[in-house]
Amino acid sequence: MAHVATMWRHPIKSHGREELDAVTLIAGQTMPWDRHWAVTHGVSKFDAADPKWVMCRNFMIGAATPGLAAISAALDENSGTLTLTHATLGTHVFQPDNPDDWAGFMHWVLPLCPPDKRQPSAIVKIPDRGMTDTDFASVSIMNMSSHRAVADKLGRSLEPERWRGNIWLEGLGPWEEFEWLGRSLRIGEAEFAIKDRIQRCAHTTANPHSGQRDMDTLGALRDGWDHQDFGVYATVTKGGKVAVNDKIEVI
Repeated sequence: MAHVATMWRHPIKSHGREELDAVTLIAGQTMPWDRHWAVTHGVSKFDAADPKWVMCRNFMIGAATPGLAAISAALDENSGTLTLTHATLGTHVFQPDNPDDWAGFMHWVLPLCPPDKRQPSAIVKIPDRGMTDTDFASVSIMNMSSHRAVADKLGRSLEPERWRGNIWLEGLGPWEEFEWLGRSLRIGEAEFAIKDRIQRCAHTTANPHSGQRDMDTLGALRDGWDHQDFGVYATVTKGGKVAVNDKIEVI
């Protein structure tokens, strides 16, 4: 039976991932602490005085800065302290909500940002939702079978972390998730409305361990299936706990 294989959150957009065993979702919201913060750059249109959702190009993202893909994260929810780890840069511990900590974070992450590209400037957030790529509060759902299909097309192993998904499902057929558009899904105690396919970007070409672009994931999708989509966006319509190994049901 189809079930949850693994779950991930990304506390700072494009700056690290953290694996979860369980999470309690809230109706109408993103996964708690997922993309809770984002990092602006010098030409960002994000207005800190009137914080609202803006498109991902206003932030430092892996599509433009592939080295960010190799960061892992661990968040202490009680203190708001975030630990970021990178194979080359080592570990940096700070509180993203504390502006006094921003300079240390910028100094730590700067080696991953090419000097001729956009540079990080501040850490921001918006009320009541994460900085997902959608203008609605979304949770991303991925299919391990579809992932293996892409790996087979490439002819080599592929890390699931490249897709930066929230909830990964096992026990489905390849691309079965695309058949759920307009339908609802129950996972554990929570329910979801499946809204849209996720069009992928160059972030997926970067190795999540080295930060180097080493896989033509986008070409594999286009050549194999005539699209550039992987995973689906969903909204939480009923809150509740979701845990690894929870069964799923299309309703």
